[in-house]
Amino acid sequence: MHRIVVLGAGESGSGAAILAKEKGFDVFVSDCGTISEPYRALLDQNGVTWEDGQHTESLILNADEVVKSPGIPTSAPLIQKLMAQGTPIISEIEFASRYTNAKMICITGSNGKTTTTSLIFYILQKAGLNVGLAGNIGNSLALQVAHEDHDYYVIELSSFQLDNMYDFKADIAILLNITPDHLDRYDYQFQNYVDAKFRIARNQTADDAFIYWAEDPVIDRCLKTLRDNNAIGATLYPYGFNQPNPLPVGEDELALKGRHNVLNSMAATIAAKVLDIKNEVIRESLRTFQGVEHRLQYVATVKGVRYINDSKATNVNSCWYALESMTTPTVLILGGKDKGNDYSEIDELVRQKCHTLIFMGLHNEKLREHFASFGLQIIDTDNLHDAVQGAYKAAKEGDTVLLSPCCASFDLFKSYEDRGEQFMAAVRAL
Repeated sequence: MHRIVVLGAGESGSGAAILAKEKGFDVFVSDCGTISEPYRALLDQNGVTWEDGQHTESLILNADEVVKSPGIPTSAPLIQKLMAQGTPIISEIEFASRYTNAKMICITGSNGKTTTTSLIFYILQKAGLNVGLAGNIGNSLALQVAHEDHDYYVIELSSFQLDNMYDFKADIAILLNITPDHLDRYDYQFQNYVDAKFRIARNQTADDAFIYWAEDPVIDRCLKTLRDNNAIGATLYPYGFNQPNPLPVGEDELALKGRHNVLNSMAATIAAKVLDIKNEVIRESLRTFQGVEHRLQYVATVKGVRYINDSKATNVNSCWYALESMTTPTVLILGGKDKGNDYSEIDELVRQKCHTLIFMGLHNEKLREHFASFGLQIIDTDNLHDAVQGAYKAAKEGDTVLLSPCCASFDLFKSYEDRGEQFMAAVRAL
């Protein structure tokens, strides 16, 4: 019997295991961490054998194929051993796609993925389509393929997921932007990260759509090279402020505010039009969509100071968009696990809009060194409580306190969601 080993038992891994079991494979799940109780129960209910707290190599290296969690780097010793012996290693998305004929609408980019994915899903739901939400948000694609039967899937894809996708094909691929991120996973080589993002167009034909921000210089450069080499087969749909405006409403009517969200709305609109969704449905959706948690999310106003949760800003470019949308003097809370960040991208906006910077991480040395000469008040902390208290004392009536960390959350928190929830709780306790 064909043996499938799943490494990592989070949302994607557990879903892949269930689908593999349903398809008659010999399935084993291994997680070097602790598998959470809901996923343990799910695996047990479906008769899947699993282990946690270790990787037993004798039970893994005999796999015919491995489905790897996107969180496990290629450099991990076990992955290196599997690669050395020629064992195929794929992503959950790649595995799940073998068992469905649904149309795939896939979104990637350094920033705006979750917002754009959620907006497209919202539009398709409003249009009455049978649609699932998967990838980095929603439920596991594999689990939905196993237990549900959608005609469309809207999928948010990270570079990590794209790394292990080979035969998968997106019917509609959307590339929002590319700025340096996750360089620690790509040997600190930006081009390696860029190449991973462009894998979203892999295997596309002229019957498929590739929607992209035409004013992104990195996308423009790489797309030109691909076209010169006849290495991109999809029909191209550029969007941007210098392109024909696809929006069926005025920018002031959009529920999502900020120039970055105008671009996200353009991408979503083009995807909906490619799917022949009526203009009135698109128009109503753009006017009523409520956005996503932890992305420029209003928390509260305390003594005349607005508090904004932008915990999802896990890279510098995402923080740039948040600062760009600020219209009042700002206290900026940033810091966490640095991924090879270049903070100079936000220098001008920090000087223009911020009077206080609060660092919140276990290692703030790089932040202190970069911003020391700016002449701003700097408050150095190593926990969220002190960061919020510092912001409360530094902010004046009419100011905004913005949590937009630029960094990953894993030094102090379980996830960016955990960081955002703790921030909102601390603000509400003021």
